[in-house]
Amino acid sequence: MNITRTAITRSLLVAALAGAVPVATATTSAQAAPYCGITWGSLAKTKAPLQAGPVTGVRSGRHACFDRLVIDLKGTAPGYTVRYVSQVTADGSGAVIPTRGGAKLQLTVNAPAYTPTGSATFTPRNRSEVVNVAGYSTFRQVVWAGTFEGYTSVGVGVRARLPFRVFTLNDGATSRVVIDVAHRW
Repeated sequence: MNITRTAITRSLLVAALAGAVPVATATTSAQAAPYCGITWGSLAKTKAPLQAGPVTGVRSGRHACFDRLVIDLKGTAPGYTVRYVSQVTADGSGAVIPTRGGAKLQLTVNAPAYTPTGSATFTPRNRSEVVNVAGYSTFRQVVWAGTFEGYTSVGVGVRARLPFRVFTLNDGATSRVVIDVAHRW
């Protein structure tokens, strides 16, 4: 009986190697499909140009697979830098801004939040809660880090270090810098 089982096993192995018998393979976690098709990663993302069109607003939204932050601007979309940091810091002074969450993103848009004459184009009502993200899956807090020498920064406290993407949208007169942070890996 043992010889028969060995012979059958050898025959199946030879047939499988020859492609005659389909072989089932287990899917490992490395081969599993990404969450919601998200393949963004969590490394810093940067785009270079500096624009004169100022920041005019900050808003957020919830989606099935990610939370979204939008920075509204007048004119063409500027450059940006978005990266995970150990602490969110204020533009100009470098002071640490307390931010809730297991991880922190610092978003710097290469555009001021003021006109060439110095008039503010966007001032949050509450610098510690720029937008209300209560009940969001990933976002924990959005803080104002300031605007200084043509750059404007916002900090986002997130649940954990999660994948994110950044892109810009233009419609001619206005533009947006969009940051999506996945709910999970």
